[in-house]
Parts: sequence; structure tokens; C-alpha cells
Amino acid sequence: MNGRMVTISDLGSIVTGKTPSTKNASFFDGDYQFVTPSDLDWRTYYCRTTERTVTDDAREFHLNQFIPSNAVMVTCIGNTIGKCGISSSDCLTNQQINSIIPNEGIDPKFVYYLLVHNTESIRGVGLGGGSATPILNKTSFSRIKLRVPPQHQWGSVANILSAYDDLIENNRRRIALLEQAARLLYREWFVHLRFPGHEHTTIINGIPEGWRRANFGDLCKLRAGNTFKPKYQGQLQGDLPFIKVRDLSREGNTITITGADNWVTLDECEEFRGKPFSKGTSVFAKIGEGLRQNRIRFINRDTLIDNNMMGAIPDQHVIVSEFLYFLLQEYDLANYAGGAAVPFLSSKVLEGLSVLVPSMNLLLLFQDAVAPMFQKIVILELQSTAAARARDLLLPKLMNGEVMV
Repeated sequence: MNGRMVTISDLGSIVTGKTPSTKNASFFDGDYQFVTPSDLDWRTYYCRTTERTVTDDAREFHLNQFIPSNAVMVTCIGNTIGKCGISSSDCLTNQQINSIIPNEGIDPKFVYYLLVHNTESIRGVGLGGGSATPILNKTSFSRIKLRVPPQHQWGSVANILSAYDDLIENNRRRIALLEQAARLLYREWFVHLRFPGHEHTTIINGIPEGWRRANFGDLCKLRAGNTFKPKYQGQLQGDLPFIKVRDLSREGNTITITGADNWVTLDECEEFRGKPFSKGTSVFAKIGEGLRQNRIRFINRDTLIDNNMMGAIPDQHVIVSEFLYFLLQEYDLANYAGGAAVPFLSSKVLEGLSVLVPSMNLLLLFQDAVAPMFQKIVILELQSTAAARARDLLLPKLMNGEVMV
């Protein structure tokens, strides 16, 4: 293996964040991102949005904790240790994040990819202390040693890998615009009732003529997934993707499901009596934190899901799949869950929801308008999935010197 060892502190200045006092309202809802571990994923690349923001007052009060754009942020507490991202602008992080402001001449993207490559090593240091809530403090974080390729290659390594992430980011923006266009059309027609021909449609008791009230269970079949035994897990290829809750936040699965961490063969599916969900099904988590996140995804091929998830299979005689997807998006499913400590969504509760159903002619017009958008989204997400796979294959080879640049 080529290269030498460096400590994280050799790469730049280390800054530990700080949470402004919540008692001072003037610190929050401003123009600067306030980054917490929940705003970062394991591979965030550039952090573009955060749940909360802070103001100029917070910046002035916590000037030493503010970081510039292109700082590399790493979560350093609990099971989130090792989540990583790059700041897209001047921002503040909370105290659970240590950030590296790279030294002059060091490409921040290289630092990001180096830390992503060493996620498990960083987690090993942070989780090895034995405390109930592991914390990787600034001193320990600074001293972590990492092996790096020759320094003259760092910029080239960053350029090669970031080309894939730039493509993924660009695709993500295009997908968001397509999804927004489809969602706006849905809301214009079916929420605000400004659908084609609405000017000449009689409204009776708040319902357009030709529309009807129905229970959600009359529009689709709700079914949970299969138990996924460990002996079937871990295959990267096969005939059917087997989706787990974590796949809902996987790269390339923003709207539709295009990739999975696990695949099974048709023979294996038959062996454990799996029941694949068909194209057009909307799937979502039915229990725990996954349910709270309310991530609903659209199936574009026969797919298996695990028993922590549920699928809504549209009845094609009364509904179209694209309408069903956006209808589900109108609900925060966690609000319909039972259970105190661990929320659990029952299919019977969803089946009993009363919904307004447009005429089939109008639904087909909607499908004609948005189906091409969904097809384009699938193409872009497949492209992103392929780019992420290529990037992940190259990353260790570039860092270990197996691929020369």
C-alpha cells in the first residue's frame, strides 16, 4: 500500500460547534445553516439545507465556532459517529460535530473523501471508549491517523471522485424539479379543484360532479412485506431487489426505488414464499423511526420489501398509481400510528381513511401528464445509482494507490 500516515490535525484546523441558547429567540431563523447530525448522512457531499437556521446575532456570539464554506464536518457522538459532509456556505454546527477547515493548498473534497474512506476507523475510535453515549472529542478526533496517497495526487483523486458526486447532485436537482412539477399539478387539480373543465363542473356538497367519497382501502390493497432471514441477505445481484427501510434513503431512491443493498433470486423468493410488489406500488415504513420519517417511494419493477414496511397496491380499475403516490404524500402517516414507545401503523387504520376520488377520465389525464415525468425520474435515479456504484468502487482503489492518477 502506497502513501504515508497523517493525523486529521495535519489536514487543517479543527473546530467544534456550539448550540446557541434556545432562550434567545434572536439566535434562530436566520440566513445561516445550523448543522446537526440529523442534517448529515453517511455521504452527504455538500450540505445544502438544514432543519434549523441561525442569525447574524448567533454568528457574532459564536464567531469562533462558525465555519466557512468547504469545511468538512464529521459527527462525533453516539451511533452517528462518522457521518460526513462539506459545508456549502458559512454556517454553525452543534457541539456534536467536529469540522476540519483544510489548510491552504489542500482540496477540501479530498479531505471529505479521505474521511468517508476511513469511516469505520473513525467509528472504531469513537465507539471504543465503552461509555453509554460515545463521544469523540476534539483532541481524540485530531489525533486519528489516516493513510494517504502521495500529496501531489490529492487534487486528482478529488477531481475524479467529485465528478460522480457532481453528477448525482445535478440529477437530484433535476429530480426535485420534476417531482415538484408533478406535485403542483396534483395539488392544482385535486386539492384546489382547478382541474381541466372545472369551470363547467357542478359542485354538490363540496364534491365535483363525477367525483365520489371512498375509503382508502377501496382504492388499493395494503400489505406488509416478508420476513428477511439473514441467510438470504448480502447479495448484490439477483432477480429481485429486497428493500429494507434503510433503502428508502439510499442514493438513487429519492422518489422511485432503483437500487437496493440486497437482492435475491427467483428460486430463493419461492423458497421463503416471498410475495413481490408490482410496478406502481407505493411503499413506506410502518414502524419506528422509519415511520416517523414518512418516506414514501414508488416501485418501478417487481420488488420485495421486508416486514417493517408496507405497500399500497393500486386497484387499476378505480385509481392510477401516480395519483395514489401523491395522495399518500398528503398524509403524515406517523399521525395514524398506534403504540407509545415504538409507533406502529396498522393497515386497518389506513383502510378506513375517507378520501375524495376523482373520475377515472380525469385520473387518466393526470397519468398522461405525470407518467413521462416519473419515467425521466427513473432514468436520472438509475444514472445516479450507477454513478454512486462507480464512485464507491474507485474510492478505496484511489486512496490505496491501486489506481494511479
